[in-house]
Amino acid sequence: MNIGAFVETSPIILASGSPRRKELLQSTGVSFQIIASCVTEPAPTPDESPAGYALRMARLKAASVAATHPGNFILSADTIVAVDGAILGKPRDTDDARRMLEMLSGRDHVVATGCVLTDLRGVIVWDEAFTSRVTFTPLSAEMIAAYAATGEPLDKAGGYAIQGLGAFMIARIEGSYTNVVGLPVAEVLRALLSVRAVTPRPAL
Repeated sequence: MNIGAFVETSPIILASGSPRRKELLQSTGVSFQIIASCVTEPAPTPDESPAGYALRMARLKAASVAATHPGNFILSADTIVAVDGAILGKPRDTDDARRMLEMLSGRDHVVATGCVLTDLRGVIVWDEAFTSRVTFTPLSAEMIAAYAATGEPLDKAGGYAIQGLGAFMIARIEGSYTNVVGLPVAEVLRALLSVRAVTPRPAL
């Protein structure tokens, strides 16, 4: 049952231009509008964990939108991919995508999403990072080159889309699948309910 069909929703802004996050939140039935933040993302600090960096970016995005749109709940998220502690951003080009996929081939890596929710005054009422572990199947040079050439990796952290053609590379996932896509839906819904950004009501 889709809980979104049975909720009343306060003004909610998703501070992200990601079409994946938009689709995931839409799937719940919760009403929201999109206002992408325009913050410049700083580089991670030398001692910053992948989850810590993702959460810091989500806080920056939430603060940016909350400052100009008071009277709304602001939901922001930032997802990063890391292997052996090295954070992989979005590939610069096809060659960079191939490099990332070579690093991930046949190995485990971490996908961390930092999530932040601010209240109607712009105060953070929930911030948490969620981590999933993904295992890639071994990839041949030909498979990597063919996938990189599709263009799908170019706007994806780590150079792949688990919800797209890139699914063929996934051998195993430990943790939330939607977290890997870009938004841990179950945890986000619980947070919205806890601060009464959404309120269940009986079906008519």
